[in-house]
Amino acid sequence: MGIVRKIMGVLALVLIGLTSAGPAAVAVTPVDVVVADQAGVLDQNTLLPAVRAIDFYQPTKVAIYTYNGSSADNLNEEVLRFARAEHPEWISEDGQKWANGLFIFALDPVGRHVGTYMGEDRKVSLDQRDDIQNASKDLYRDAQWTDGTIAGITRGAELINQPWYRSTAFLVTAWTTVAAAVAGAGTWLMVRWRTRVGSRKELARGDASYSNVSMDLQVTELNAETIPEASRYGSTVLEKHRTFLAKYNTATGLSNQVHAMSSRDLGKRPNLKLIRNYADAAAELDALDDVIADTNALLNRGSAWAPAWDRQLAPFRADLAAIEQMLSKRHAQSDSATAAALRSFRDESHRELERWTSELAEGIITPETALDRLRDARTHLSELLKNHADTVIAAFAKNEKEASLMRDDMESAQAGSKAKYGRTYEPSILGTVYPAYYFFSVPTFNSGFNTGVSSVGSARGGGGSTTGYGGSGGSFSGSGSSSSF
Repeated sequence: MGIVRKIMGVLALVLIGLTSAGPAAVAVTPVDVVVADQAGVLDQNTLLPAVRAIDFYQPTKVAIYTYNGSSADNLNEEVLRFARAEHPEWISEDGQKWANGLFIFALDPVGRHVGTYMGEDRKVSLDQRDDIQNASKDLYRDAQWTDGTIAGITRGAELINQPWYRSTAFLVTAWTTVAAAVAGAGTWLMVRWRTRVGSRKELARGDASYSNVSMDLQVTELNAETIPEASRYGSTVLEKHRTFLAKYNTATGLSNQVHAMSSRDLGKRPNLKLIRNYADAAAELDALDDVIADTNALLNRGSAWAPAWDRQLAPFRADLAAIEQMLSKRHAQSDSATAAALRSFRDESHRELERWTSELAEGIITPETALDRLRDARTHLSELLKNHADTVIAAFAKNEKEASLMRDDMESAQAGSKAKYGRTYEPSILGTVYPAYYFFSVPTFNSGFNTGVSSVGSARGGGGSTTGYGGSGGSFSGSGSSSSF
């Protein structure tokens, strides 16, 4: 490490010498920020302070425009149309270019396009425009519209009017010429640092869960002893409990291993994997001991049965509450028969939940019957969501190939790879008794549909840059382009 620091120090002195001939770069925050969020996807309380704090090399006006289009739209043409109609000051006096000093960042979250446009004194190369747009795409693919916009504008500020000695080409040449070997050392140091940060984060997550499980260990055993094994739900939860102590002992061994690591050990990637295994194992036990407690309280009608029942209803209630937002999105076919069936089921289910809870409290139905009804209702919702998926796919896809792509993504979302779709264990009795893919939820529907739209967009030739302004652009030739994500 000492040798690396010395080499890095020498390199820094050489680079200072190389760049000393260049003019000083001035940091200037935007002279104005204009937001036209017609798509309604940006959190301006977060966006505006962040953009106003970004440093540009020259005084620059930043304009942000969003609208809900379609994958077939030309975003460049739409931005020009909007500017002509609503913000003519964005266009040069001769009507042929974007105004000097201007940087426009545009987003179509439905058509899944992002675009960047600049005045002649702020323009960058096509490759750099791609770089700016790419800075936002990972966040956009995860529907993080505000953060993605901030990331894109930040990257734009780094490239617009960038001094020659800060350009990527110059820095790459300098590093290659002066110290190619040190570049590898710097990368190694960065990887070690990021790995150490990730290890500490996972360690804290694991410790929080492991502490909860350890404190409740005796209570968990007492709860398990009184769960009625004759119950279909109770017997399945008890099967999970039979491996509980073995898994706890495994987690304890992992805890001992990871806590014996030094700070240097935390920077090694194999150790990060081990620490993540510890955190996952502890989190699974923490969720399972809560389910064991709820199963005992609900099936035996203990003093805590009411909050335990509420926790079983929570995932279903969350789905019902999310239906209208799902149907309000573009291409959601909100006026279709399948959408009407979802709304009708939602309204009926709210009444049914109240009735089941009342009958459970009065002893008219057993806890097992209440869980059966909840299972049947969630199964019915899954079928209604599948029917609605067929509706939106039929409306969006132009041919059977596109429909097949979308169906595959919807099915994959339900079957669910955790890494791609964020599927996690549901800490409830039904979530323990049935596999994760058994119920089709509204968030899963949204994830599958968004991925399907993206797949179709790519199949239609999306992803590459579009530089023209369409049939309505006329002779307009302002610097700008768009691409899909």
